[in-house]
Amino acid sequence: MEELSGLTLGVIKLGFLAVLWLFVLTAVGVMRSDLFGTRLARRGTGSGGAIRAERPARASRAPKEPRRRRGAPTTLVVTEGPLAGTTVPLGPVPITVGRAPDNTIVLADDYASGHHARLFGQDDEWYVEDLGSTNGTWVERTRVASPTSVRAGVPVRVGRTVLELRK
Repeated sequence: MEELSGLTLGVIKLGFLAVLWLFVLTAVGVMRSDLFGTRLARRGTGSGGAIRAERPARASRAPKEPRRRRGAPTTLVVTEGPLAGTTVPLGPVPITVGRAPDNTIVLADDYASGHHARLFGQDDEWYVEDLGSTNGTWVERTRVASPTSVRAGVPVRVGRTVLELRK
């Protein structure tokens, strides 16, 4: 077998080094998006991030005092996880859940993304939407792929935290 020339060996070393750096940069990008959210490109467009930029538009379309039908959920309760027992009143403004400090419910959960999920009311129903999280949002035992209707008492899992709508 012939020995590799110095030039060939140098090219192989540089190729290996390039692949190694590509792997490192990809890993850093994944960690960055998990820690700071997946919507980094839109973050500078509003006054505090993509999630806050959506709130005024939703709030302006919704009535000031939403009409509540009898038996409709009025509270979001954290039933499992470090924040168990925490309650958030439901209103016209969407509720965001995740590790980033600008969320309505800020989780100290290694399995939650920066901006993990959003709960919002529409036409007397509540929906949960996954915001591109790494580990997914689950309603009962089904992973959320698009905005999904949530009934009172049905568990919504975000990382290690479980939320429920209550009347």
